[in-house]
Amino acid sequence: MDLKKPAKAVKAALDKAVEKVAELVDPPIPGSPGSGTPAVAEPTEPRDPLPPKADQAGPATVTATGTPTGAPPEAVAQGCPYLTTAQGLRLHDTDHSLKAGERGPTLLQDHHLREKIMHFDHERIPERAVHARGAAAHGVFTGYGNASQVCKAGFLGAGVETPVFVRFSTVVGSRGSADTVRDTRGFAVKFYTGEGTFDMVGNNIPVFFIQDGIKFPDVVHAAKPHPDREIPQAQSAHDTFWDFVSLHTEATHHALWVMSDRGVPRSYRMMEGFGVHTFRLVNADGGTVLAKFHWKPKAGVHSLVWEEAQLLNGVDPDFHRRDLADAIEAGAFPRWELGVQLLPDTPKQTFEGIDLLDSTKMVPEELAPVQPIGMLTLNRNPTNYFAETEQVAFHPGHLVPGIDITDDPLLHARLFSYLDTQLTRLGGPNFGQIPINRPHAPVNDMLRDGFHQDAVHGGVAPYRPNSLDGGNPFPATEADGGYVEVAQPVARATKVRANPASFADHFSQPRQFWLSLSPVEQAHVVRAYTFELGKCYEQAIKERQLQVLAEIDPDLCARVAVGLGLPAPVAAKRPGKVTPSPALSQVGGSWPVDGRTVGIVVDPTGMDGVGAVRTAVLAAGMVPLLIAAHGGELEGLAVQRTFLTARSVEFDALLLAACPPPAPDAEPGIGDAAVDPRVATMVQEAFRHAKAIGAWGGGQAALDAAGCPAEAPGVVVGADPSAVLSEVVGLLGKHRVWERFPVG
Repeated sequence: MDLKKPAKAVKAALDKAVEKVAELVDPPIPGSPGSGTPAVAEPTEPRDPLPPKADQAGPATVTATGTPTGAPPEAVAQGCPYLTTAQGLRLHDTDHSLKAGERGPTLLQDHHLREKIMHFDHERIPERAVHARGAAAHGVFTGYGNASQVCKAGFLGAGVETPVFVRFSTVVGSRGSADTVRDTRGFAVKFYTGEGTFDMVGNNIPVFFIQDGIKFPDVVHAAKPHPDREIPQAQSAHDTFWDFVSLHTEATHHALWVMSDRGVPRSYRMMEGFGVHTFRLVNADGGTVLAKFHWKPKAGVHSLVWEEAQLLNGVDPDFHRRDLADAIEAGAFPRWELGVQLLPDTPKQTFEGIDLLDSTKMVPEELAPVQPIGMLTLNRNPTNYFAETEQVAFHPGHLVPGIDITDDPLLHARLFSYLDTQLTRLGGPNFGQIPINRPHAPVNDMLRDGFHQDAVHGGVAPYRPNSLDGGNPFPATEADGGYVEVAQPVARATKVRANPASFADHFSQPRQFWLSLSPVEQAHVVRAYTFELGKCYEQAIKERQLQVLAEIDPDLCARVAVGLGLPAPVAAKRPGKVTPSPALSQVGGSWPVDGRTVGIVVDPTGMDGVGAVRTAVLAAGMVPLLIAAHGGELEGLAVQRTFLTARSVEFDALLLAACPPPAPDAEPGIGDAAVDPRVATMVQEAFRHAKAIGAWGGGQAALDAAGCPAEAPGVVVGADPSAVLSEVVGLLGKHRVWERFPVG
């Protein structure tokens, strides 16, 4: 493939888009902290609170029992121009406690001080034990209608639009940890359907570390920071994690996925989601099939390279949540297609030799294609992080007619655990009445009282049967939309603490995953294991994990062993023959560039074509960020980043319009360089991370000064800025210039 061949089709599309937007005002760069433009002087004239930003929306305004109020979402926010107490009493001062004289003691009668401090002291709630670090957005799910033959769930009907709230998260780190750590990501979707709330609580990896929920405390305790020092935070590169997974080999498959590029996604917008478990779908006639849920991102599945992830953890530890919010604000709405793998509902609940009740196993797409059944679009950011993202409560037991559970032992433990967790985190059994959790279907549950009861229940008989309330509420038949579990036979058996024999295969699917990866991706896996195990202190743990790798593949084991300086052990059993699954590789194909960020290095002496390129980037649905020696404007164009504040990891592609000399704030001792050293660093990092780089005019001198070969794959040099951009955009559709990565 000729990576330097001009992308004529891309250029033509860009030219056409530029013509359409040429007369429009440039849209603002996303990231504005508020909906208003502040003045330099402190405002003193009372006014109502500002409305939320155009990209924000709060939870739908329904009552605690699910009845729409018709009020706009902002109606539940503060609505007074004046400062008040929690009871609405207007206050004239909140900067000084009530004292006995200016220098006297504070008086106990200061009710405002007491209320303000009391509330502050109780602002924090316990963070989630796992998935504490999260980001979320509102959106809509639209059913295609093609699932009706296998599932009667109403939200899957043709053209049915269902409001959703989606929360992405890392698993191991605390709320204050960084986004771009090597970890599994949560992908939880709350569907506010007319039949009740349905929660699809999954991950970006299709398998899990354990087969039985009774092991969940063990894997979490092992993955969390060491209890004596509370380090390392949000990492698996430490002894307790590898001590556990090297001994508990059913974790091997999930660990290998985390060591692959899937463990450091480029963006929440660019990662897959999986329901992990096998579910049972029921149609209107009572027929059943088994199914696995998949979320397929329309932008493609892309990842960071490890050095980018490490740099971002320091440069911008909020990178993923900022990327999600900025994309939505910019109108580049993230989209995923919901798909299902349909599998026969047999008594053994297996498929092609794969045990469907084993959450450490997946079904390759080549054996059961993923069939699309609906589209998810995220189009609004939350208005308040705590009220929505932090207080949203998911539960795999929140089901709707048409979707039932199977006998997966991990899923059964989750059905117990999630409810139990909400009692502690959210202060009692009425967490479902918090606005973000309120169903959009009528509620009449006979549940009463408890902490934070927001509903004002009528009637006198919250029990069944009754006559005092006229018999209300009445049971719903299946025809009335009542949820009826599938009458699945339960085998008579002796009570045991054991797994079926099929659960004992811990290595064939990890081997399939390894052999399905491209050479570049395999090299990344090798480096990940080498880095992670290199952080372990105990030699025995390294040797034990090498033995696990030997059971997967001798080449993988040998390459990691070289990096650790240890001999490669021999597998206890010769690895079996498996069929690679091309769907597991992230390399190949071309993807939309919506929401991608393009850095453009400029200088007062090199602005040729910058305005037209910036307009074309915007027209293509991407975000251009001008990078210069200082802020302000250059030829009427706003500078969004400076050499001090920019780093290559923020950009998906880098364009060089100039060769700026060292700025006055460059590090001393290197002022005689041909280019500012920070620009050289950006170019070198972008090249090392296999990103597309384009240059015109003085930009080619910047390439030379940074030691970046102009003839290398994915480096575009030319005299016409528009032609350079069009070729860079073509490269950007493949996410990276994979040929630049070493694979040895």
